[in-house]
Formats: sequence, structure tokens, C-alpha cells
Amino acid sequence: MTIEEFKERVKTRQALNTEEILRFMDEMSDEARRITFKLNSAYYAPDEVRQLLSQLFGYRVPDSFRVFPPFYTDFGKNITVGEGVFVNACCHFQDHGGVTLGDGCQIGHNVVFATLNHGFSPEDRRNTYPAPITLGRNVWVGSNSTILAGVTIGDNAIVAAGAVVTHDVAPGTVVGGVPARFIKRI
Repeated sequence: MTIEEFKERVKTRQALNTEEILRFMDEMSDEARRITFKLNSAYYAPDEVRQLLSQLFGYRVPDSFRVFPPFYTDFGKNITVGEGVFVNACCHFQDHGGVTLGDGCQIGHNVVFATLNHGFSPEDRRNTYPAPITLGRNVWVGSNSTILAGVTIGDNAIVAAGAVVTHDVAPGTVVGGVPARFIKRI
């Protein structure tokens, strides 16, 4: 299986449960761990961090992309970042389903992006189902927030610290709480 074939499969949101897919996911996780362990084990200058992230993501990340390690991902090849994106320390990207961060996004400490969900019925529990997470331009996600599979956050929105975002967020709004709810318009 190739990365392109895998990305096409996840767009269908069908279970990731064939032997071929599971083997591919294991191989990609091993590669992601090799790179993130290196990234997280020593100090690297910003350009060196971007070089490692380019290797991890599979494309040259923008020169304006800034990450404060440690940074964690269990896949790495389905993350897309725009210009001027900042990701603070200890963030976790479970990106099998795809994570897109638009231009100017600011991501606080310890934010989790979770693009896989398990089946609900006990007999389906072992299966995982992907869905993308998409952040528009200039989104600010506060520390210790969790963004769940299938969520789109509109341009200029703010996710308050500690929020668990289970549904789409309208542009130019502030959400917070567990589960995240509308607080106000900006």
C-alpha cells in the first residue's frame, strides 16, 4: 500500500481493518516514532526542527512553520500545515484521518488531534474509523484541548483551554467546555 492509496481509503471513512492496511499503519507508526524520538531527544535549531518535520510529514514544510518539541504523532504523513503556523510543546497528532492547520493557526501546549474513532458496538470495537480534522485560518486552540475526528473549525475561531471539541465550530466564534459549546462571537 502507498501513502496515496491509504489517504484515498481514509477519505471514505470506512474501517481501517484489512491486514494490508493494519500492516501499513504499523510500518508508518514505526517510521513516525523513529523521527519523533530523534526530534524529542535533543535540542534542535528551528531550521533543524523543520527538516525533521519535513521528513516526518513527507513534504517540505513552510519556513514560517514553528514547533516547540516535544511533538508526537503516530502516523505523520497526513498532516498539512499552512504559513505562519505555531505548535507549542507536547502536542499529539493522531493524523491517520488527516489534520489540516490553515495559515496563522496557533496551537497551545498539550493539544490532542484525534482523527480515529473506534466502533461503538462491542463486536466492532477493535475497528478504527478515520475522519479529518480541519482548522481554518488564524484559529487559536488553547492548551490542553482535544479536537475529535471529523471536526472543522472555521477561520478566526478560538477554542478555550481545556475544551473537548466534538462538533464543528463556526468562524469568528469562541467555544469552550466539555463538550465545547458556543461562548461568544469575536
